[in-house]
Parts: sequence; C-alpha cells; structure tokens
Amino acid sequence: MTLSEAVEKLNELEKASYALNHAQSILYVDGDTVAPKNSWKGRGKALAYLGELTYKQLVNPETGEVLETILQHRGEVDEVTFRRAEVMKESYDDLHVLPMEEYVAWQELTNEASNVWHDAKPKSDWNLFAPYLEKMIAGRRRYASLKNPDKPAYDVLLDEYEKGASMEALDPFFLTLRSELSPLIREVAVREKPVPAFMKGPWPVDRQRIFSEKIMALEGIDPMNCTLGETEHPFTDGNNKWDVRITTHYYEEDPFFSMYSVIHEGGHALYELDVRDDLQFTCLSGGVTMGVHESQSRFYENLIGRSRAFCTPLLKIMKEVFPDRMEGVTEDDLYSAVNLSKPSLIRTEADELTYSLHVMIRYELEKAMISGDLKVTDIPGEWNRLYKEVLGVDVPDDRRGCLQDSHWSFGGMGYFPSYALGSAYGVQMLRRMEKETDVWGAVEKGDLSPVTAWLTENVHQYGSLKKPHDLLSAAMGGPLDAAVYTDYLKNKFSSLYGL
Repeated sequence: MTLSEAVEKLNELEKASYALNHAQSILYVDGDTVAPKNSWKGRGKALAYLGELTYKQLVNPETGEVLETILQHRGEVDEVTFRRAEVMKESYDDLHVLPMEEYVAWQELTNEASNVWHDAKPKSDWNLFAPYLEKMIAGRRRYASLKNPDKPAYDVLLDEYEKGASMEALDPFFLTLRSELSPLIREVAVREKPVPAFMKGPWPVDRQRIFSEKIMALEGIDPMNCTLGETEHPFTDGNNKWDVRITTHYYEEDPFFSMYSVIHEGGHALYELDVRDDLQFTCLSGGVTMGVHESQSRFYENLIGRSRAFCTPLLKIMKEVFPDRMEGVTEDDLYSAVNLSKPSLIRTEADELTYSLHVMIRYELEKAMISGDLKVTDIPGEWNRLYKEVLGVDVPDDRRGCLQDSHWSFGGMGYFPSYALGSAYGVQMLRRMEKETDVWGAVEKGDLSPVTAWLTENVHQYGSLKKPHDLLSAAMGGPLDAAVYTDYLKNKFSSLYGL
C-alpha cells in the first residue's frame, strides 16, 4: 500500500468512524434524557449492532496496514495526519485485543447496567445493581489482562482515561492531598458556619431553568451549538464543535447544585466547542485525556465559579431571576455561602476543600475491586467505613453512598482519579494565566472571554493533537505539583474561615 493510498483510506475510515460514533452518542444522550423508560431494550439492540459495525470497521488487516504505513512515514505527512494515525492506532490496539462477540456483548451489558442503576439508586437497592457490577468488573479485568498481562489490571484501566497514570504515581498524589488537607478540614469543621437563610428553598424549577440559560450565556456558551438537557447524573457529550450536549439535574430545595453542574459541564462543553476547525470529524476533535477535560470543567466550576470576583456578576443574575430570595444579599454573603465547607455524603455536592477526598475514597475502592481484594457484596460496608474514617460522616443508605455515581454502571473504573488530577492541573494553569492576563478584573465585570481565550490558546484548540504530557507541561508551565493545588486550597479556606 502506498502512502497516498493509506492517507486516502484513513480519511474514509474517519468518515465512517465519525458517523458510527455520532449515532451511538445520540442514542446514549437520548436514553439518559428524554427517551421512554423502557426504551433501553430496543436501544440495546441498536447499540449492539452499531458496536459490531464499529469493531469490524476498525479491527481488520487493512486498517492495521493503513495505520502502520502512515506511522512509518512520519517525515512525509503533515503533523495532523500523523497524529490522527497515531491516535487511531491507540484505539486499534485497545479494541483488537477483544474478540468481536465480547465487544458487542459489552455494549449490551453497559446499556442494561445503566438502566438497572437508574432503578437501583432511588430504591437504595445495592443488591439489584450488584450482579451487573460483578459482570463489569470481570469484563474490565479480562480486558486488562488481554491488553497488557504484565501490568496490574488497574494501571491498564487508569491509562485509558489518563495516559501514563499508574498507582505508583497516584498513591503519593492522593497521600499528599490527604495529609495536607485533612488537618485543615478538621479545623474548618470546628468553625462550621450555618447555612444562610437565603440558601434554603424552595427555588421553583421553572425559574432555575431560566437561571441556567443565563449562566450558560455568562460562561460564553452559544445555544446554537450547545443544548442543556435534564438527567439523573449530569454529563457532557460532544459530537463536534457545532453539536455539544450538556445536562443538569434540578432540586427545588437547592439551586446551587444545578448552577454548578451547568458551570462544570459548561467547562467541558467549551473545550469541545473551541477545538480547531481542521480537527473536526477526526479522532483529534475531542479532549486529549479525561484529566485534562476535568481540568477545564473544574476550572470554570471552582476556580472561576466559586471565586470572589465571580460573585459580582452571579449576584446580579440571581437578583434578576430570584428577586424575593436574594433581597438584601451582598456579594460577600454569596461568596461565603458558595464556599461553605463541611464533610458531606455526595461527591457532586461536595465543597471545593473536601471534594478530592471523595475521589480518593473511590480510588481506594476501585483498586481493591479490580485486584479482587474487595468483593462486590462488601462494597457498601467498605464505602461506609471509608467515609467515616476519611470524612467523618455516617452513610445512611446506599442511594447516598455506593449507588450515588453513574460511572460503574458504564464500566468507568479508572475514571474517578481524573477529577482530582484535573482540579490540580487547573490551579497550575490559573497561576500561569494570572501572569499573562487580568483574570479577576475581567471576571468581576462578568466577562469570561479572556479566561476562555487563554484556555483556548493553550488547551482547547488542540483537541487531541498534542500528546497529553506535552500539552499539560506547556499549559501548566511545568510538571504536576500537588503542593500548588493544596496551597491554593489552604490559602483560600484559611482566609474564608479566619484560620
């Protein structure tokens, strides 16, 4: 096969890949938002067939030859074409280790498991979900053993979400977070602040929907390219820069859950929306790793969204939408309220200080699950023990415990550490950004465009064009340093709580 033939076939391959991925993406979003409850049965059939087509299209001798031909001629193709082949070869290597029938069965299993999880969570019924998790753990172990039998299975899974991640690197990272933050969390708990009266409900959901639209506008999200749906567990799904879907969940007693969900998912959306045009419809059009993706969502949610400067435009919007609730509330009142810190049960509702310890608990559980040291039947008890030991809270039921997150229902073991890594990446990006632009002056005026422009220049535009290490080193100004993250949190919360 000549090089020109290989490039032409790569172009055709990506057209087919995009179409299949787009179809599967839309089915997933539809199933989690507006589709009828029992539609999962028919959707599973469609996803299984699309999965079979995806497998056949990627895993075959011709595709292997196409990719190898391009990779062997690095100096003769442009940077984008070479990187497309490189990234697709990673997908090829990931997929070809599994027989097609196992890959298709996995699509059906995750579809069914997601449906069961949606039933089990409100019922707080771990036994309903447990048999599916057993199958998913077995599937993840088998995949890891086929892909790299010489590495610990959990390291193989971590690498799927964050290239180069390993327990050897993450254990000291989380140890630093726990050792540095736990004393501060205890000090803050002693000085616990009451929840302000204005934060207590009810907050009509119809007004919250209007509020969400205004928050998206403040974040700079174009509704012509990004829609907001409603689901049990908020998520983002990006097909291309003209079609990104984000979701939220509304609680009448708490508008801040949805608000920060929208800001968080909006950060994911901006990453997808700002990738260069020439990378669209290729395997380079999405974020380079989940950790980098989470650095963007956590950046907007916390570093911007919970900053003192952001409270100026935020309060203005809240007074427009909820005039009765916000009467007499000052910017300082709001800043204190959105940064209340108290060990809690729910990861997605956790404050910025305690959040990464929620992630650490899941990391410890997943290591034990995948190694076989923790049985599925024992997960609720071990979950509850760790929450008591690490955060000092008692877990009343599985709905607010081991069933609260959706990740295990789609087999996402290895995903959770990305949230803590992303939080740490974001702080180092912020420190660089502050040297180059007037971040807080712009944010206080309600203008987030300089923030997004900097992130687009240094992160978003590249999609997956740059390798993760190269992109992160440039954007952060050096390697990851957990102390930069913990120092940020210690300074912020010591000031907030007068320590």
